[in-house]
Amino acid sequence: MRFVIKGIKMDNIRNFCIIAHIDHGKSTLADRLLEYTGTVTGKDLQAQVLDDMDLERERGITIKSHAIQMDYEFEGKKYVLNLIDTPGHVDFSYEVSRSIAACEGALLIIDATQGIQAQTISNLYLALDSGLEIIPVLNKMDMPNAMPEDVKDQIVELTGCKREEIIEASGKTGLGVEEILKAIVERIPSPEGEPNAPLQALIFDSEFNSFRGIITYCRVVNGTLRTGEKVKFINTGREYTAEEIGVLRLKQEPRGELSAGNVGYIISGIKASAEVKVGDTITHVGSKAVAIAGFEEVKPMVFAGIYPVDSEDYEDLRTAIEKLKLNDASLTFEPESSAALGFGFRCGFLGMLHMEIVQERLDREFDMNVITTVPNVMYIAHTTKGKEYEMHNPSDMPSPTELDYIEEPFIRAQIITPSDYIGSIMTLCLNKRAVLINQQYHTGNRMELTFEMPLGEIVFDFYDKLKSISRGYASFDYYRIDYRRANLIKLDILLNGEMVDALSALIHIDHAYSFGKRICEKLKELIPRQQFDIAVQAAIGAKIISRETIKAVRKDVTAKCYGGDITRKRKLLEKQKKGKKRMKQIGNVEVPQKAFLAVLKLD
Repeated sequence: MRFVIKGIKMDNIRNFCIIAHIDHGKSTLADRLLEYTGTVTGKDLQAQVLDDMDLERERGITIKSHAIQMDYEFEGKKYVLNLIDTPGHVDFSYEVSRSIAACEGALLIIDATQGIQAQTISNLYLALDSGLEIIPVLNKMDMPNAMPEDVKDQIVELTGCKREEIIEASGKTGLGVEEILKAIVERIPSPEGEPNAPLQALIFDSEFNSFRGIITYCRVVNGTLRTGEKVKFINTGREYTAEEIGVLRLKQEPRGELSAGNVGYIISGIKASAEVKVGDTITHVGSKAVAIAGFEEVKPMVFAGIYPVDSEDYEDLRTAIEKLKLNDASLTFEPESSAALGFGFRCGFLGMLHMEIVQERLDREFDMNVITTVPNVMYIAHTTKGKEYEMHNPSDMPSPTELDYIEEPFIRAQIITPSDYIGSIMTLCLNKRAVLINQQYHTGNRMELTFEMPLGEIVFDFYDKLKSISRGYASFDYYRIDYRRANLIKLDILLNGEMVDALSALIHIDHAYSFGKRICEKLKELIPRQQFDIAVQAAIGAKIISRETIKAVRKDVTAKCYGGDITRKRKLLEKQKKGKKRMKQIGNVEVPQKAFLAVLKLD
């Protein structure tokens, strides 16, 4: 049943988000809610309706939070439900925190076949800190290997809710959808706010449209916004006209006004991406309204250089990254240059998957072919003169005479796993310089391990290795705690005596020799052979710790000699030798993009 609601009372609005661990069926359940309320019908009905990126569909993951409005009739009253579907992967937890800031309640989805996992706990704490009403939902009840009673014990233990409050559901069959909608109306409070107060609207997302400029998504906390009114963005101080405002259905639907408690969009012809900041507050020009305390500023965990393959594309790359940042507020960037790669940008990411997704989106959405350098984390260098500064790049490291010591970031990691895999997980973590802080048994044979370990150790392949040794059963979540003193050194890679700064890495002294040897062996496989010998070396300061030689491709210059004296052949070979010597001095070695990527995947 479809109806359009005009002048809806705030008591009949519900704003909620869906939170869960990765792959627990959030998007499929969201599809059923949209189908049941008639928001999506006919040909629009497809799997993962809200995941509008090709990349999200291919990988089966949610990368962006997606907001959509539904109409629902319950006990003769008409309600408006604003749903925000959120990502489940640890790298996109910032998206989750922003969605939570725009809601009063959350559906906590838990897979009946897998139970509570690390990201479930992490997202639950985020929601509880913001004072959200939690509705636990046990999903995938149609699966033959579902363990409803065991998982209900875990939910009761974690959330302290009553057993009968847990809703059994299935995103595939549609079981429990009606109960979920009923619980949303009954349990989640209506938004607070005053429609007649000065306007305050919190920006929680934005995107770039090549025809309309920047579209800003906001949650109206107080006041009422009407089409054509003059508005001001408090933090940037810029003023605009609200050319179009509306609500987020499957497509954007214009409305004449948005009042307190509503979630919607505003188009005001903004062209420059720097003028919109997620977390900013919109108010009327001349209003004395103050900024709403937004969500905390995002802190990147992993840094890497992104460079255009062709140096002429530098400005195009800048534009592409700026547009991408509008749609992904957790991406940070600043210009930098490299001797090997020219001009590019130092980008900050929330993790390795985030970095991979950004690279893929630059290629697909903006047709930018880029080279990514070896990722690393941010260190703090302390000099002998008592100064300290941030190092985002190994080339920022001061000379050994000035350097006193380096501090590296540490994280608190939480791993939930069946007890069968504890031995191999312990070995993996201890090899990564981790310290075991706590271990406790949950219901069944599941165990929670808490480690403290350096962030730099999990950047490369930790998550992949954890999944493979636990056959995909272990779940992992982490947050940064502090900086601690570390015995780190800078490892340089030389090609023909020339340093390739894009391959330099800061590494713990215990791992430097083996890491240097493996990089040299890998580069020997990947760098194409030239007409001259190429020396691949790993060095710590002036000391070479490993060397491999890529042999020259030899052209048979004596093939045209037949018969006659050996001296004729020798003369030609000597001539070739001189040419190769000259070529070695002026020839340069091209490092292919896959060589940079291979460094990340060293076993």
